[in-house]
Amino acid sequence: MRQFTFIAGTFGIGLAVWMLARFGLHDILGLVAAGGWSIPAIIAFHATQVCASAQAWRLLAQTGRAPLAFTDFFVLRCAREGINNLLPVAQVGGEVITTRLLARREGLGIRRAAASTICDLTIELLSQVTFTLIGLGLLFCLVNRSPLTDELMESAGAAIALGAVFLGSQYLGAVSVVEKLLVRIAAHLGWDGVEDIRGLHDEILTLYRTHENSLRAGAMQLLGWSLGTFEVFVVLHAMGHPLSLADSFVIESVGQAAKSAGFAVPGALGVSEGGYVIIGGLFGLSPQAGIALSLIKRLREIAWGLPSLVAWQVMEMRWVRPDPATAKEIHMTGRS
Repeated sequence: MRQFTFIAGTFGIGLAVWMLARFGLHDILGLVAAGGWSIPAIIAFHATQVCASAQAWRLLAQTGRAPLAFTDFFVLRCAREGINNLLPVAQVGGEVITTRLLARREGLGIRRAAASTICDLTIELLSQVTFTLIGLGLLFCLVNRSPLTDELMESAGAAIALGAVFLGSQYLGAVSVVEKLLVRIAAHLGWDGVEDIRGLHDEILTLYRTHENSLRAGAMQLLGWSLGTFEVFVVLHAMGHPLSLADSFVIESVGQAAKSAGFAVPGALGVSEGGYVIIGGLFGLSPQAGIALSLIKRLREIAWGLPSLVAWQVMEMRWVRPDPATAKEIHMTGRS
């Protein structure tokens, strides 16, 4: 896994360096500097997206339980994004870490915490597919059909199929298979505490069947994706390349889809920039402007990510350290 991450990271760095050299580092940095005033604006505005995503996760996790603290989910969502965006991990490492933190903090137990995270990831994926489809629908209203637009529609079809497979596999018992496999491995190796994940498949289905919370979570996720439109709108105006909100919506929807497609590359480095270059070109943006837009959004990710990584370490010390009298840690017995 580490070798794959290293190869993917090397590819991303190489792609990013190539684009900077190909399109002119000086021109790109000039556009980033021109958009300087937009950076604090989008940093502050990103709080609205984090709030929407955090509330979606919270709705799922508290199904059938007393209301859970919104602030906990807010800081967990920040940590999740910071880990995925800034650390050399595929873009799911943050989910694994924050699931463990959530299980400790709210007393949910690992089964409910894992189930809520899996459901949140699935609904987030489906809401992003919806967001992208709306963006592509607008794209066909705004620009003429071309081979590129046809390719984008084909990619959207693949995304729909992927979302359907991801959701359908959970209903058909994929999680149950993984659950049984983990329990067998734990029994063979002598691990304690794995019994806590028994019933994960049923827990996930319970959360989905609470349609009210699932639909509300989906609406909050779609809102979070849509709010990114204003980031693009503000940054492009600051750089001197103003576009309409509809144009910005399309650029954001396709750009975020490209970033998600590059999930195996740490931070989607290079992949995200390429996505903005391709879709921005349909609206008359130069490659330099597309790359500068992506870099400014990365500055926002850094501004949120670095404090979030610090907050993660604080949570590790204050949330996870258990009471020795009541803790049930997964560990290997019989070895030091």
